Amino acid sequence: MWRICASRRPSNPRRPPMADTQSSFARSDAYLSALIREVRSVPTASATVTMGRRTFFKLAGAGAAGLVLGFHLGGAAFAADGANVDTVDSKDQAMNAFIRIAPDNTITIYSKCPEIGQGIKTSFGVIIADELDADWNHVVMEQADINPKVYGSQGAGGSTSIPHAWDQLRQAGAGAKVMLIAAAAGQWAVDSSQITARDSILTHAASGRSATYGSLAAAAAKMPVPDPRDLKLKTRTEYRLIGKRYRGVDDPKVVSGQQLFGIDVQLPGMVYATYTKCPAAGGKVKSFNVDEIKAQRGVLDAFAVDGTGMMVEVMPGVAIIARDTWSAFQAKNKLQVDWDLSKASTDSTSQFSVQASKLATSFPQKADDKVGDVDKSFANAAKTVEAYYEYPFAAHVPLEPMNTTAYWHDGVMEMWVPTQQPDRGLPLIGKVAGIAPEKVVMHQTRVGGGFGRRLVNDYACEAAAIAQKVNAPVKLQWTREDDFAHDFYRPAGYHQFKGAIDKNGRLDAWREHFITFTADGKKEASGANLTDNLRYSIKAPNLRRAKTMLPLRIPTGAWRAPGDNAQVFAAQSFMHELSLASGRDHVEFLIDAVNRDVPELAPKDKSVNFSPKRATDVIRMCAEKAGWGKTLPKRSGLGLAWCYSHAGHVAQAIELSVDTNKQIKIGRIVVVLDVGPIIDMAGSEAQAQGASTDALSTAMGLKINIENGRIQEQNYNAYPILRMPFAPMTIDAYFIQSDNPPTGMGEPAFPALAPALGNSIFAATGERVRRLPLRDLGYALAV
Repeated sequence: MWRICASRRPSNPRRPPMADTQSSFARSDAYLSALIREVRSVPTASATVTMGRRTFFKLAGAGAAGLVLGFHLGGAAFAADGANVDTVDSKDQAMNAFIRIAPDNTITIYSKCPEIGQGIKTSFGVIIADELDADWNHVVMEQADINPKVYGSQGAGGSTSIPHAWDQLRQAGAGAKVMLIAAAAGQWAVDSSQITARDSILTHAASGRSATYGSLAAAAAKMPVPDPRDLKLKTRTEYRLIGKRYRGVDDPKVVSGQQLFGIDVQLPGMVYATYTKCPAAGGKVKSFNVDEIKAQRGVLDAFAVDGTGMMVEVMPGVAIIARDTWSAFQAKNKLQVDWDLSKASTDSTSQFSVQASKLATSFPQKADDKVGDVDKSFANAAKTVEAYYEYPFAAHVPLEPMNTTAYWHDGVMEMWVPTQQPDRGLPLIGKVAGIAPEKVVMHQTRVGGGFGRRLVNDYACEAAAIAQKVNAPVKLQWTREDDFAHDFYRPAGYHQFKGAIDKNGRLDAWREHFITFTADGKKEASGANLTDNLRYSIKAPNLRRAKTMLPLRIPTGAWRAPGDNAQVFAAQSFMHELSLASGRDHVEFLIDAVNRDVPELAPKDKSVNFSPKRATDVIRMCAEKAGWGKTLPKRSGLGLAWCYSHAGHVAQAIELSVDTNKQIKIGRIVVVLDVGPIIDMAGSEAQAQGASTDALSTAMGLKINIENGRIQEQNYNAYPILRMPFAPMTIDAYFIQSDNPPTGMGEPAFPALAPALGNSIFAATGERVRRLPLRDLGYALAV
C-alpha cells in the first residue's frame, strides 16, 4: 500500500500556513524563494546567462536545505519550448530547481505545472522519483511558483503536461542520482559504476558500505552538474515506480478542506472585490449608482474600469471593494449600470441554427481539403448517404469560480492565481499593469477545475487592474453567474455530410461542409476550426472538405478536447451510418477505413504520432472487451466509436437499454486507450472514467443559448450537469502500453463517447441521433 507522502512530511517552521502567508514574494519554502529571486535575472536559453553553477550551489548550501538540483539548459527538454540544443553555450548555466534532499532523507520535489485535478502533481513526482530511485514514502510534493526562465513551459492544457515535461523530469531525477553517486564514490574511494541506488540508499556491495541520500546531500551539491545529453535514462522494463497505483499527493488535504485553492488564499489586511461586466459582450460602462454602492455595509470603494477592450485581458466593468466577500456580493446585487451597447454583441443561437441549415446544402467553391475526385465517386457509388449534424455552444463552468488575489507593492504585482497557463498570463498582466513581465510574481495555487477555461487569464488581468487602485492585497472573486455569463465558450458547429460506398462495401468518398464561426472575418474563432485529428482518421480516397463561417461576437475558446469534443460526434456517427449502408460489420468497416492508403492524408508534421496500427488495436480491443456481436435483449444496444485525439488513440463502447419513454439506462462503458506508458495507473483510470462521465453529461443535457448577445443559462439549475445518481456505475478502462512516448490523459477519453452513445441508441431503437444535447430529443438518463 502506497502511503501519501505529505502525511509524513516533517514540520517546517519556515513555512507559514496559507492563512498567515506574508507578502514580499511569499513562497511555500523560504529556501526556494531565495533561489527564485536569485535566478529571476537569468535570461532564456538563447541569451547569455549571468549566474554560474558555483553561485547556485553556494546558495544551495545555505542552512540545512541539503541538495537542490537543477540542470544546464543543454537539451531540448530543458529549454523552454524546446530550444535547439546547438544554440546553447555549454558554459552557460541556467538551473531548473526540481529536487531538494534534506539531511533527514526527505526528498522534496517541485511540480512545475498547474494541478487542475488531472493528477499531474503526483505523476510529475513519480517520474522524477523513478529515475532518482527514491523511496516514494520519503517524497514530499510541493507546487513550484511561476518562472519560465527556471522551469521552462509551465502550462497545463491540451493534455500536453506529461509529453512536454517527460524527458525534462526524467533527466532531473537521473542527474540527481548521478551527483549522489559521484559524492559517494568520492567518499568511499571506489568507482561510481560499482555503486547501486535503490529506495533513497546508495550501496557499494563489495565493501558493504551504504548511505542515505540525505547523508550525502551536502557532498553531492559540490559535484559537477551532468549534461542531460550524457544521462542514461531507464527503459520501460526498468521502471520501479512508473505504472503503479498512487493516491494523489494532495488527496488528504482536499478531502479535509485544507487551503490549497485560489479561492482559499488569505493574506493579512486583504480586501475583497467583485467585477461586473456588460451582460452582452463588448458593452461599456456609461455610469452606475456609485453613491448607493459606496454606502452599502462593508463596502470600501467602487469604481469603473475602462479596461483594455480585449476579451482575454480586461473588458470595461465596475469593481466593488469590500471588507469581505459577502458584503461585496450583496452590493453587487444592488448595482445598476447604464451600459453603452453600441458595440455589444447581438448574437443569437437560434438564428445561427436557422442560418446554418440554409447554408448547409450549398457546398462552397473553395475546398480546404481535397483528395481525388469526389463527384466521380458519387456518380459511380454503389450507395451514397447524406446527413446533417449539429451541436450547441457549451460552457466550462468548473466548480471553483474564477478568482485571483493580487497585491501591488514596491513596483511589483504579486499574485496568487488558479490558472492553466501562467506563463501566458505573465506578459498580459504586465501589459495591464504597465510593468515588465519580470515584475509580475505569480504563485500557483491548486485549481478547482479548468477544462480549458483557465487557459485564458482575463480574471487575473482584472485583479491586477483592480489591485493598482487598492492599497492592500485584494482578492477578486467571481460569482457563479459571472462564470456562466463571461466564459470563453465551446463554439457550436454544423456539418453537412455526403459519403459514398463502393461495390466492395468500402468507404470511397467523403464530402463535408462545416459551418462554423469567425470573430474577425478572416479565420475561425478560437476553438472553431476543423480539428486536424479528423484529417488523419477519416481516410477516404476521395475527400473534399470546406467551411462557411458565421460572424460571432461572443468569445469562444478551447474546451476539453478542443475541436474533437463535438466534431468526433458528428464524424463518427456518420461513419456508423456509412457502415450500415455498406452492409459490413461496423468494427471491420472502421478498421478498413483507418488503414486505407491515402498518402495525401498522411500527417505532414513528423511530430504527429498518428498510427493506423495503434488505432486498429484500440478498436479491436474495445470490441473484444465490450462483447461486440453478442445478442442483446430487445431495446438494448451496443455502440462503438473511436478517435485520435491529443496524441492518444482511443475507442469507446457503450451498452445500454432505452424504454418506450426514451429513458436510457447505461449498462456499461468500455474505454480502451493507447497513450504510451502509464505513469500513475489509478490516476489514469480516474481520468478515463472522468472524461467519459463528463462526455456523457455534455451529450445528454448541456447547451448554452444566446439571445441578443446575452447568455441565457446563468447557473447550474439551467445547465444540468450530470448528478451522481445518474452517473454510470461501470466504466472499464483498459490501456495498451508501449514504448512510445507518453501522451496526456485529460482529454483523449472524451470525444468518442458521444458517437458511441448515439450509435448504441440507434442499435437499441433505430432512431439516429444527429443533434445534441439528447434532452432536446426527449431522452433522459434513468437512475
